[in-house]
Amino acid sequence: MSFIRKIHRGGRTYLAEVENRRIDGKVVQRHIRYVGRQADDRVVLASSISDASVESVKLYGPLIVLDHLAKEIGLGDILGEHGDEILSLVYAHCIDYKSVNQMSRWFERTDLSVILDLEKLTEARLLSALDSLEERDHTELQREIFDSVSAKYKLDSKGVVYDVTNTYLYGKKCPLGRLGKDKDGVKGRPLIQIGLGTTQRDGVPVFHKVYDGNTHDSRTFLDAVNSFEQYGFKEGLVVFDRGISSEPNQKEIDKMGWKVLCGLPLTSTLKRIAREVAGGKDFASYKNRVKLNGGVFYCVAMPYRLAGIQGRIAVCYNEQRKRDVKESRYDEIANAETLLKKGKRIKSGLEKYFDKKGHLLPGKLREAEEMDGYSVIFTTAELGVEQMVELYFAKDLVEKAFHCLKGIVKVRPVRHWLYNRVVAHVFICYLAYLLLSLLRLRLKPIGMSPVECLAELNSLYKVYIKDERKGFRLSKIVSLNKKQEEILKTIDKKLMKLV
Repeated sequence: MSFIRKIHRGGRTYLAEVENRRIDGKVVQRHIRYVGRQADDRVVLASSISDASVESVKLYGPLIVLDHLAKEIGLGDILGEHGDEILSLVYAHCIDYKSVNQMSRWFERTDLSVILDLEKLTEARLLSALDSLEERDHTELQREIFDSVSAKYKLDSKGVVYDVTNTYLYGKKCPLGRLGKDKDGVKGRPLIQIGLGTTQRDGVPVFHKVYDGNTHDSRTFLDAVNSFEQYGFKEGLVVFDRGISSEPNQKEIDKMGWKVLCGLPLTSTLKRIAREVAGGKDFASYKNRVKLNGGVFYCVAMPYRLAGIQGRIAVCYNEQRKRDVKESRYDEIANAETLLKKGKRIKSGLEKYFDKKGHLLPGKLREAEEMDGYSVIFTTAELGVEQMVELYFAKDLVEKAFHCLKGIVKVRPVRHWLYNRVVAHVFICYLAYLLLSLLRLRLKPIGMSPVECLAELNSLYKVYIKDERKGFRLSKIVSLNKKQEEILKTIDKKLMKLV
């Protein structure tokens, strides 16, 4: 493929179209034609402007950023022979997701053929890339990727946050798809479970695993616990949600020498403890007040033994959460009353609030409201109440990751039916989130999100110009605005050389 080379002579910059050729194992550059010169950041063509026409306009800005982040950690090389094809899918998921059968058209509107040195990208090549990805050992592959990221970004490996989500499949042919508890509350959709671990401090993904849709969250965690040491996390604090808390998980973590901070389901015992704590006259007082992210919690800690392991629990109450849950429940009940009057089906779980004639049961409603706003967290670490609350309730790193996976990088719904392609699709989404998380770290100095950054750079195009008379082509990047320049310099000043 030919490209434009800048040649500096006598204080001037000349432009020539050249191409690289491999001769006897060596790369040799061949001069094709003189194009013009560059003066005051403008290209002066060696022909009349009447002979020049715009041949194509390609998306460029967001892609050079994502490609820069990928190259810094050697992602393409780690992915192997089909690395460029896989990266094209990863970048697409970050920017403007298209299904595989639409990727080639999207690809043609971008400058990826130059950035990744890919020509004639086809659906068949992309599917082959997905298949090759599944042939790799995902544990080894993720560990190699994380080691590279950790070395580049000096990641803190003293803690990991783990959580589980599920997503649904189209069709019922994939063996992974199982009916389970859909976290969106929708029944009848075949699901897959995705477990995701991120670094506690920075939210950079460490590993992920895909499970059958009917696998319980706690079972996925027990499996994931064995992955911690493989990724260099030998000791520290693991934070996870109450849905994952179980006796086997607690014992396994304790055996590893790790400390834990987790939510606990409100069992009858914990409800009794919460009632006793809330009944104290000093519970909602200044001494028990913990402020976090603009919200206020009232918390009391005490010793507690879980699965034979000594630790502490904190009973926490948040008035705003109580109001939010209450109003949300009232909205659902009001809607259910309307549906019942019309003889229609109501949302699963709301039946308990009504008798057989569709009349509201106030006692059931009061019973459900009792624990609104209350939560109990458990830790085996030497943490104060404020630290427990901050680490647990600010553990939105994985939740943000799942929001990113389901929204920005379009992990849902999965349209592939073959087992290996479902797993490979999730892996692509995982890699996309990895790049977005690294972009978030680089953007911290200017307080911009990855989504805002990519949207701002979306207008940074490369324009290809053709001289109709002489037949040569050259490209020109549209002028940067101040915000785009600030973004590129913040990420890495080296990017300015590409524009």
